[in-house]
Amino acid sequence: MTFLEMHRPGAPFVLANAWDIGSARMLTAMGAQAIATTSAGFAFTRGVGDGGKVGRDEAVAHGAELARAVNVPVLADLEDGYGPEPADAAETVAAAARAGLAGCSIEDVDGTGAPYGRVASVARIEAAVAVRPEGFVLCARADGVMHGAYDLDEAIARLQAMREAGADVLYAPVPGSADDLARLVREVGGRVNALAVGPLAQLSLADFAEIGVARVSLGSALSRVTHRAILEAGGAMLAGDFTAKGASGAEIDALLAKGTP
Repeated sequence: MTFLEMHRPGAPFVLANAWDIGSARMLTAMGAQAIATTSAGFAFTRGVGDGGKVGRDEAVAHGAELARAVNVPVLADLEDGYGPEPADAAETVAAAARAGLAGCSIEDVDGTGAPYGRVASVARIEAAVAVRPEGFVLCARADGVMHGAYDLDEAIARLQAMREAGADVLYAPVPGSADDLARLVREVGGRVNALAVGPLAQLSLADFAEIGVARVSLGSALSRVTHRAILEAGGAMLAGDFTAKGASGAEIDALLAKGTP
């Protein structure tokens, strides 16, 4: 089954977002069918925040490193394509394909969360589609609802146009409630990715299947869980309480070995 064929509306798989080789190998060993990078999670490893603080070359190289480290498809979160022009999105997709990635996602907002115009956003996806090689899965994102920049109606209109432009997967992070997600899936059609955060984190995989999504991603959620552990356990340790329990070295070693191709 190809990576694109894995995307079946009504029978979603979990796209596990990793931020380094270790997390990618552990997730693969635990049963992840595919891995995605997380721009936020990777930025944290570089000591910076999310939102355009990591450049194209570094982000693509990071994705390629994970792709070489596991034996499942790897998709890269490549933010807005690292520039406002259609040519920027095209170059980013071409670079991801050259690096051996199975796919990537392109957002319709810049690093500040400000959206590009609808026509400009669709033109950027058209340019990306034009250079996408056969088998490369392009995910088009409408991020404006998440940033409070436009409403669900606009997100749906953008994703409909991006689907017509040739995007393989459509994605509006944090569209609202489960009912909002269901409306988006119904009106956009095609293969829709859902992000399991906020109110949607309360849904089961069976719930997402009933809604009709094709893929459920984790975004930076798992990375943020590890940083919560640093905040809580690390803070306690620095205050002199060393009782926090972590996974054993043997457990981690076994998963790393199992996840190594």
